[in-house]
Amino acid sequence: IIIWMFYVTAKNNKNKHMKNIIQLILIMFVTISVAQQTPAPAQKESILITGATAHIGNGTVIENSAVGFENGKITFIGKASEANTSNYNQVIDASNKHVYPGFIALNSTLGLVEIDAVRATDDEDEVGSLLPHIRSLIAYNAESKIVESMRPNGVLMGQITPRGGRISGTSSVVQFDAWNWEDAAIKTDDAIHLNWPNSLKRGRPWRGEEPGLKPNEDYNHEINEVTSFLTEAKAYFSGDEKPRNLPFEATEGLFNGSKKLFIHVDGAREITDAINFGEKIGVQNMVIVGGDQADKVSNMLASKNIPVVIQRPHRLPSNNDENIKHTFMLASLLNKAGVLCGIDPSGGMERMNTRNLPFYAGTFAAYGLEKEKAVQLITENAAKIAGIDAFAGTITTGKDATLFISEGDALDMRTNIISNAFIQGRAISLETHQTELWHRYSNKYKQQ
Repeated sequence: IIIWMFYVTAKNNKNKHMKNIIQLILIMFVTISVAQQTPAPAQKESILITGATAHIGNGTVIENSAVGFENGKITFIGKASEANTSNYNQVIDASNKHVYPGFIALNSTLGLVEIDAVRATDDEDEVGSLLPHIRSLIAYNAESKIVESMRPNGVLMGQITPRGGRISGTSSVVQFDAWNWEDAAIKTDDAIHLNWPNSLKRGRPWRGEEPGLKPNEDYNHEINEVTSFLTEAKAYFSGDEKPRNLPFEATEGLFNGSKKLFIHVDGAREITDAINFGEKIGVQNMVIVGGDQADKVSNMLASKNIPVVIQRPHRLPSNNDENIKHTFMLASLLNKAGVLCGIDPSGGMERMNTRNLPFYAGTFAAYGLEKEKAVQLITENAAKIAGIDAFAGTITTGKDATLFISEGDALDMRTNIISNAFIQGRAISLETHQTELWHRYSNKYKQQ
């Protein structure tokens, strides 16, 4: 009411500047103040899902299955005929439906930006270039309405990743039903993200440069800058570690294997250079993100057990001479070469489009990848890449009961209609701002 009074006063006084400010505040207040659904309480009763086709997440499919879980953990997986329903407090009949592990979004900025046009809600990029100590987790907004919209499509977990600079910072993995970032975190500080320089750059005609690609004269210098930084960081740990250096401290996990280095890089030459760089300075675990030309160096990636988080397929090839369907076929090409792959949902409108993660996997399945291999891209493979496969990624006894029931094929947008979803055994709400609008206008047209 007070804000509205200021607005009316500004309007009456014809103060255009004040009027614009108050309008912006009103938009922010209405948009941000409405929180998402209340997080579900801990699982109290044991649950058994029977009759569904269970997609385990590791390539295995069980027809007419039974999936039981208690206290947030899976206690039974097998044929429905083998399950004792009397051992469970609640039995859900999922005949003719499908059960999947919760899908995992890698390299995502979900929860870091709410409204692109409102700078106060944008916290994905920190000032500076070499920032391994910047932690995305503490900026994660567990009450984001965009995050809430992931759940009706089965996207229940995500690796929240910072952007910008040469070394963007450190990511963490969260589940999408929480009060705050502390509750959401399921793996903290899992990886440091490095944006590898390009060996080529495009000419800028507005600065008098010739258009088209040309060699990047600063390429080696940019590599040396990162090499020097991480070499000094490694040397820091062999000394007395004084004075204290927070950026150096954040890199320790790269050298002892407790933290991965996600290298964002596309070109075949750049991928090769990045791998050689990582091995030279002693990085234990590397992951390629993007990897547009990863198929050209797939043998090297497979031999060194380096995973690739592939760009989403719904885009044009980056090179003019590339097969127009290359982006759709990349997962199949890398899978045949024995490379562990996940899906990178980043790009234009990435946060709202991350809900299409299962349909990206479905597109890869339509272009040469087996259907269950496509499911693995966003379940078991993603869990392995994020380092959470010990408790997530597959429907396996002893792992978290993070899973959902779909009316049909979850990789097909026509049939992925989710009736129930659980995160760590908790029955979560599937209502969002979008579903509320859908109900509202469905009723409107039914009345007419």
